[in-house]
Amino acid sequence: MKAVTEQDIRTSFVNCSRGEAKRLVLPRDLAEQPWDDLDFLGWYDPGAPDRGYVVTERGGELVGVTLRLVARQRGALHHGMCSLCLTTHPGSGVSLMTARRAGQAGRDSNSVGVYACTDLACSLYVRGKKLPDLGGRLEESLTVEERIDRTRGKLSAFLDKVLA
Repeated sequence: MKAVTEQDIRTSFVNCSRGEAKRLVLPRDLAEQPWDDLDFLGWYDPGAPDRGYVVTERGGELVGVTLRLVARQRGALHHGMCSLCLTTHPGSGVSLMTARRAGQAGRDSNSVGVYACTDLACSLYVRGKKLPDLGGRLEESLTVEERIDRTRGKLSAFLDKVLA
């Protein structure tokens, strides 16, 4: 992913109003993000930890979606798998995140969900740049590039549902 500006991010959102996009809290470390290792930029609002955001390049344009984290504490013995990057995490390391659909469907309160890494660091897990706590990656024969493509494809499929 190429580096993006605050204005790029704010104008990319497809499932919230312009006013909501203008008021959302951006990551403080935007300039220090590892852009070359990101398939998407994901972060949480520190004032509202159940509210997250994902921005990615899609078809040559930026697309941003707002997410709601479904709070659910799980014991350390429970493991979940991210449906985007297929990384497993113990406890609450994987969470259901819902996104209001774009357009009239979203205004009618329709939403779609995805189980994803709670910290939204899928890009770093796939590349081996970050290791999950006590979880791990499944042993698989795919190359890192193939896993990156798979993660991008799964994110794209989720965005298709948001935009439909």
